Amino acid sequence: MEGHVNFTLSDRLRKSPYYEATLRAGAKTFTIYNHMIMPTSYEGAEADYWNLMNNVTMWDVAAERQVEITGSDAFKFVEYITSRDLSKLQIGQGKYALITDEDGGIINDPIILRLGESHFWLSIADSDVLLWTRGLACGLGWDVNICEPDVSPLAIQGPNHLPLMIDLFGDWVMDVKYFFFKECELEGIPLIVQKSGWSKQGGFELYLRDGSKGEELWDIIANAGKKYDIKPGTPNNIERVESGLFSWGNDMDINSNPLELPLGNFCQLDKEAEYLSREALHKIRSEGPTKKLVGLIVDGDPFVGGCASPWKVMSDNQVCGKVSSAAYSPRLKINMAMATINNSHNEIDSEVMVETPWGTRSAKVTSIPFN
Repeated sequence: MEGHVNFTLSDRLRKSPYYEATLRAGAKTFTIYNHMIMPTSYEGAEADYWNLMNNVTMWDVAAERQVEITGSDAFKFVEYITSRDLSKLQIGQGKYALITDEDGGIINDPIILRLGESHFWLSIADSDVLLWTRGLACGLGWDVNICEPDVSPLAIQGPNHLPLMIDLFGDWVMDVKYFFFKECELEGIPLIVQKSGWSKQGGFELYLRDGSKGEELWDIIANAGKKYDIKPGTPNNIERVESGLFSWGNDMDINSNPLELPLGNFCQLDKEAEYLSREALHKIRSEGPTKKLVGLIVDGDPFVGGCASPWKVMSDNQVCGKVSSAAYSPRLKINMAMATINNSHNEIDSEVMVETPWGTRSAKVTSIPFN
């Protein structure tokens, strides 16, 4: 039986602007993400999954912090921290990009939003990008200002998101392309509305630009969503494993490099602009990565919960990799896992063994996503 952990809140563990609203909505479990407390479930993982898959949900993802970069060298700096070619990034557009260090290690995988000619946000996953970028900028001596603005995203996700968004904002939302965004207001609340979100079920993220309006924004969305039976939700482990959405800190980190991941479309190693990891990534490309992130279908009874810490992947009694994320899909009726496995065993249909909390099980390598 698992014990309960209670956290003492302080300025080091920050509350979201939506925190009190999520408690009223029935948030049951939380995690720490970017030094903030973030809800992780309401009705339980499977019930939250079906709410997301079948309807429309609203998520407190204020912990998805923004790193704001301005100054005359801002564009040059943003190009420098990623192998993604940003030369055609428009004002009002975002792009998913892997931020990599001098060894090619993955610092984070944000969406980079361009708000102005020399005005960018990095909408980050869970790592200290603010400190890393400020240190890098200091060392480079470029004209950039880097800070964390008062911005707190709230996501609207699920197949029925569009009628609600039209009710809230008008017909223009139908024309917003993926990762593009618009600055606007909702009942006087300043927002950026972007077509994005950490699910493959479709939706938008509302970047609240005034933290004092968090509960007001939550209530406006919840009330407008009643006619669509909106539910509170969170990034859902089952859905994101099914959809092949990778989690920084689990499926990749500073010890991973982009060439180990099936994310080649988001890396242009020969781009024209100067970037920090060019030499390292070219070397890895020429030598070839030694391991890859792949999917596994694992035999046995349905998993209960996910992968709280890495599981060993074995072959011939030798460790050949690790599982970083796992879930049972109630829709596909399979145990799914994401694993980083050595080249000797990561070909599709290769058979391996996985040491799970419920015993050692056989598994077969497959492609990602699972659906």
